[in-house]
Amino acid sequence: MKTLNEYMSMSYKMEIIEDQDEGGFVISYPDLPGCITCGETIESAMQNAKDAKREWIRAALEEGIEIYEPDSLENYSGQFKLRIPRSLHRSLAEHSQREGISMNQYCVYLLSKNDVMYSK
Repeated sequence: MKTLNEYMSMSYKMEIIEDQDEGGFVISYPDLPGCITCGETIESAMQNAKDAKREWIRAALEEGIEIYEPDSLENYSGQFKLRIPRSLHRSLAEHSQREGISMNQYCVYLLSKNDVMYSK
């Protein structure tokens, strides 16, 4: 079993959301269920998040609760197979050709453009 300091040194993903209604910022750690905090400024929220992470891990160790390690990019190959209608395939090929890039690069551009939209 790892120690508190070993878990604290791991890079857990943080989700930071600006609270439009109340003001300030809310921070959570998706890999540490229920570990959430807030702060009036981003700086205070970040400090509170570090403290919340430490206390969450400390309590989990004391209670014998399983602590998941952070998700790693090594778990993802960067490839997936996608079946699409022929008409969409043609459209993507035509657009990428007009842009002077490969269809793969064009699809990555479209996916990343939409991913940014959904993460706001």
